[in-house]
Amino acid sequence: MNLQEKVAIVTGGSRGIGLAVVETFLQEGATVVLCGSRQETAEKAVAQIKEKDSDAKVEGIWPNLSDYADVKVAFDAVVEKYGRIDILVNNAGVSENTPFADYTEEVFDRVMDLNVKGVYNCSKAAADWMVKQANGSILNVSSMVSRYGQPAGIAYPTSKFAVNGFTLSLARELAPKGVRVNAVAPGITETDMVKALPKQVIEPMINSIPMRRIGKPEDIANALVFLASDKASYITGVVLSVDGLART
Repeated sequence: MNLQEKVAIVTGGSRGIGLAVVETFLQEGATVVLCGSRQETAEKAVAQIKEKDSDAKVEGIWPNLSDYADVKVAFDAVVEKYGRIDILVNNAGVSENTPFADYTEEVFDRVMDLNVKGVYNCSKAAADWMVKQANGSILNVSSMVSRYGQPAGIAYPTSKFAVNGFTLSLARELAPKGVRVNAVAPGITETDMVKALPKQVIEPMINSIPMRRIGKPEDIANALVFLASDKASYITGVVLSVDGLART
């Protein structure tokens, strides 16, 4: 088990990639605190996991990630209960595809508040403890669109480009203090939203990927396990593409 006796917090952990991360971290021996957007979603995810394994070391919290004070209270409570925070996975995020001509300040702010400010708030609250421990791993979930853009919905790729810059800069600052900061940039992944797309939309996507398949949430989770583990102890400041693409 690569994460034995580690304490991890996973934001956006109630469904999709986040839930796969929670389940995989548990399988790797971690104690996991998952963050949901609401109490009912967090508790539902915990119940779903416990139904499969009643002994799973998991619980749910639901702080407002765009409010630092709320995040700090929740993360401090995790430390009070478990004694430490070893891993933070900043997975929570929101996407959208509004054409630029129809964009409003409210739409832009909504995406940036969660995707960027939320990453900052959670990283700040966790890093304070990790620096005291002189050990820890902060993992951010970026996206392939941070590199390539997308046809509409400008705030999402903008926010993920910001996450990349945040990752690289914070890695440099915290490395001397024993804290590693990395990110993964998933490609097209088999989430509920992608599963709902019609065949004529999905097939061209698959044909554009050299591996001829879209990613599974477990592909992203496994990459995060590696980066969180001691096997990656000499890796920091990396934005790892997990998208099935061949590069030169």
